[in-house]
Amino acid sequence: MAAVSGEVPASRAPVIRVSGSRLMLWLVGLGVTALVVWRVSGTLAQAIYGPDIWILQTLNGLVQGSMYALIALGYTMVYGILLMINFAHGEIFMIGAMAGYFTLTGLDQSGMLADNPVLAVLITFIVGMGVPPLVGIGLERIAYRPLRRAPRLVPLISAIGASFFLQQAVRLLFGIRMKVYPTVTMLSGAWTVNLGGRDIRIQHMGVIIIIITVVLMAALVFLIRRTKIGKAMRAVSEDKEAAALMGIDVDRVIMITFAIGSALAGAAGIMWGLWYKQVIHTVGFIPGIKAFTAAVLGGIGNVPGAMLGGLFLGLVEAIAPTALDISTQLKDVISFGLLVIVLIFRPSGLLGEVLARKKA
Repeated sequence: MAAVSGEVPASRAPVIRVSGSRLMLWLVGLGVTALVVWRVSGTLAQAIYGPDIWILQTLNGLVQGSMYALIALGYTMVYGILLMINFAHGEIFMIGAMAGYFTLTGLDQSGMLADNPVLAVLITFIVGMGVPPLVGIGLERIAYRPLRRAPRLVPLISAIGASFFLQQAVRLLFGIRMKVYPTVTMLSGAWTVNLGGRDIRIQHMGVIIIIITVVLMAALVFLIRRTKIGKAMRAVSEDKEAAALMGIDVDRVIMITFAIGSALAGAAGIMWGLWYKQVIHTVGFIPGIKAFTAAVLGGIGNVPGAMLGGLFLGLVEAIAPTALDISTQLKDVISFGLLVIVLIFRPSGLLGEVLARKKA
C-alpha cells in the first residue's frame, strides 16, 4: 500500500486548461476595458462636461431605459414560459404607439385634450394598453400555438414572419407618413433646478414616464408573486406537463402572459409617442431589438433581470457617448457591442435564469 502523504501525486494533480480561443477572447476583453477606462478617465480629467450635463444624461437614460424595460418584460415573460423569442413584440409596441396616437388625436379634435387633459391622457393609456393585448393574443393563437411542439427554430421563423406581417399591415392601413402626437400642454413643461450656477431643465414628461414605469413594474411583480394567476404562470414556466396535471389551464396561462406583456409594450409605445412625438409603422423595430438586448443583458427569462437590463441599457446609451466623448449617433454601436460582450463572457446575463432540469 502506498504511503499516505499530504502531497497530491503528479499523475493526479488537477490540470487547468485554457483554450487558445478563450484566452484570446479574454485578452481582447481586457484590451477593450482598458481602452474604455483610458477614454473615460481622459474625459473626466479634462472636465469637458459639467455636472449638469451628467445629471441630464442620467435622467434621459432612465427615461429611455424605462421604455426598454417595459418592452423587455414581454420578451422575457414569453421566453420564461415557451422558451421562444417573440420577435414580433416590437410590432406590438408599435401598435400601442399607433393606438395612442389615434386616440389622443381624436380627443384633441373633440376638445377633451384641452378641457380635461388628465382624463384624455388616461383614456389614451387605456386604449393604447388595451389594443396590443388583443393583437398579442391573436398572434399567440394563430402563429405560435399550432407550432408549440415543433422544433425551436420553427416558432422563431414564424415570429419573424408575424413581425413583417404586422408592420406591413399597419403601413397599408394607415399609410407611410409619420404620425405626430398632439402636444399635451400639461406634460410639456419642465422644472428648472440651479446647480453650480447652471440651470438644469427636468422635463415633466420624463419624470412621469419613470413614475409610471415603476408603478407598472411593481404591479407586475405583485401579480407574479402574490396572485393565483402569477403562481400559475410560475408553475407553467417550471413544467407545463406537471402544471397541467395539477389542474392549471396551460393555454389560458400562456394567453394571459402574452396579454400582459403586450399591455406593457403598449404602455411603452404611448410613452415613446409622448416623449419623441413621432411614430411610424417601422418605429417598433429598433426599440424591439434594443429591448431584446436589455432582456439578454438582465438574463432572458428573468423578470427582475429584464427590468434591470432595460434601465442599464438606457443609462449606457445616454451616458457612454458623453463619457467617451464621441457622437451620440454611435449609441447603437455601443448597445449592440455590449450585447456581444455579454453573450461571450456571461451568456446567462447580469442576473441569469434558474432553469429547471427539464428546461435546461
